[in-house]
Amino acid sequence: MKAASLLFILSAALLLQSCGRGDEKKETTQRATDVVPVRVMNISRQELKLVIQTSGLFTTDDETYLAFKTGGIIQKMYVKEGDAIRKGQLLATLNLTEIEAQVAQARLSLEKAIRDFNRVQNLYKDSVATLEQFQNARTGMDVASRQLEAANFNRSYSEIRAVNNGFVLRKIANEGQVISSGSTVFQTNGAGEGKWMLRTGVSDREWAMIKVGDHARVTTDALPGKKFEASVTRKSEGTDAMNGSFAIEITLKSPGLGLASGLFGKATIQGSRQQQGWKIPYDALLDGDAQSGYVFVTDDQKTAYKIPVVVGGIERDHVIITGGLENVKTIIISGSAYLKDNTGIKIIE
Repeated sequence: MKAASLLFILSAALLLQSCGRGDEKKETTQRATDVVPVRVMNISRQELKLVIQTSGLFTTDDETYLAFKTGGIIQKMYVKEGDAIRKGQLLATLNLTEIEAQVAQARLSLEKAIRDFNRVQNLYKDSVATLEQFQNARTGMDVASRQLEAANFNRSYSEIRAVNNGFVLRKIANEGQVISSGSTVFQTNGAGEGKWMLRTGVSDREWAMIKVGDHARVTTDALPGKKFEASVTRKSEGTDAMNGSFAIEITLKSPGLGLASGLFGKATIQGSRQQQGWKIPYDALLDGDAQSGYVFVTDDQKTAYKIPVVVGGIERDHVIITGGLENVKTIIISGSAYLKDNTGIKIIE
């Protein structure tokens, strides 16, 4: 009996020792599995010139809306959309029946005023007419003369002529249409001579980074491989009521050969205003959007922590971070996709 009891006790001790070793091995294996190999990079804050990416439409600096000075019926239109035009070329005319009548009426009124003035002048010399009558007659003649000048001026602007060489972008009215004074008939530009520009809109944060004179590079899918050197020539001081953005004009430094008004273009603006921030690789940023994202960092080289950051811009080979890394010296740049907060890490070269 004593031998059997001793054998039972020894067997139980061996079984417990075996189970303990199995649990320890399992725990060790689990800890090894939880450690994620990562690559890290030391970072420091620096002065940065941010790059702004934007897009817009090409136009020239001399787009013009042409209209008749007087209202009436459009008699003839000599061009259509897309036609090339020369400076001084006749584009459209009104039916002149009414305006010619006004010119004739003004001419007759002037002739009568001249006769009245001559008559009163002779009577004044003979002391028959008073000085007041003489002065009134001269004033009447001057008024009639100015009325004839106005009528002739209106007649000259009862036709539309091109103000510069270029193209007809839009034809808004047609022959036989009754049109009021000042209503747009043509939209033209001086594509052959005017400076090409890209009109675009930016956010308030981007607007604050841009100054007039900042360098830009402009491209368009219509001319693959072509890059235009440009600069910012105007920034609006108020938002666009339609979309809430701030308007920016980027003027090309070279002739825009091959461009057309309304083409879509993209611009990369090198902001001259400096801002403190950090440059990190794309792979280090998680869940990033236009203004925010997350990164993993470590302060003991053993554990990863997830923190939010402020994205200042996205450039060709890195991301600009403007906030969130103030107290961070080491950031994880590879292996972040497999990490969770407080995950164990192993740094690899």
